[in-house]
Amino acid sequence: MKTGYEVLVALARRFAFGDVAALVNDPRVERICTFGQGLLELDAEDFGAYDVIDTLKQRAIASRMPQAPREQPRGALGSLRPAYSLLLEVIEARWMRSEMAALVAAVHIASEYLPMLVWEPVLGHAADPARLQHFQDSRFGQMEDRACPHTRTEKSACARALRVASEPPAGWRAYLDRQHSNVAHALGVCAAECRTECPVTDRLKPGQHEMLAHNAAAALKFGDSAIVRLRHAAPVGHGFGVPSPEEVAEAWARTRESLSLSANGNGAGRAILTEDGFPLPGLPSLITALAGVPIVPDTLLTDVAAELERCLTLLDSDGKWGA
Repeated sequence: MKTGYEVLVALARRFAFGDVAALVNDPRVERICTFGQGLLELDAEDFGAYDVIDTLKQRAIASRMPQAPREQPRGALGSLRPAYSLLLEVIEARWMRSEMAALVAAVHIASEYLPMLVWEPVLGHAADPARLQHFQDSRFGQMEDRACPHTRTEKSACARALRVASEPPAGWRAYLDRQHSNVAHALGVCAAECRTECPVTDRLKPGQHEMLAHNAAAALKFGDSAIVRLRHAAPVGHGFGVPSPEEVAEAWARTRESLSLSANGNGAGRAILTEDGFPLPGLPSLITALAGVPIVPDTLLTDVAAELERCLTLLDSDGKWGA
């Protein structure tokens, strides 16, 4: 039979931060567990507020959306690559914990911002509204421009993106919560579907535009894939059923097949068929192909769990278990 310490370590290694915090009455354990749980839940808004060792906090902040227009560092608006690494680790952790609804929710988040990840090498940032000045003299966000294929919702979000950097923090946060993902989809449409002359894409070099169009089309296709549609059958969506691991695996198999066929053999189509050892095989390879740089699962959750284990070991050796 395992000792109490061994059980706690096993829980820590399974990222059961809430359970460990409930069982151990120690302020340092509580701080680490709160941080770890925030990472697992992708509560990026609060990543900078946790009282943990600075190396872990700074890695988390790289995935955080700035909560004010001029806040530094720019985090996920400067680059989405750290956020996607964390998303991959969270997806892996949710699979290990058999938490399929949360896994599907994380995949859905990944799908929403994938067009921005595709645009990042071109823009030099992840569609940071404070750095979209060169979109001002374009069709981007022009509500009455019928030649622009964006929906009215997307046009409204794009128009807001061009002015939100001058708004107060409350307006900035409202934009991030409600409209930033619409801008991501709009950027995907700009690259993959728009055939109207517009400075947003006219400024691109021919080869650059072709690459962007292929990758954005794959990103949009992923956003409408079987694995993302599962969200609507989970409590985090509009229904009440929780998908089983078998249902998730089946939906992922359909997603791989669909994307590989629709991508017409380009990098994304080949990448998603890669057997890379991930619970959703090919997902890290797909994201890498679309990002244009290697994107692998982070080890932040694992490192937080290791820090928690060290803390538990110290408490055990000192005989200082809380009540």
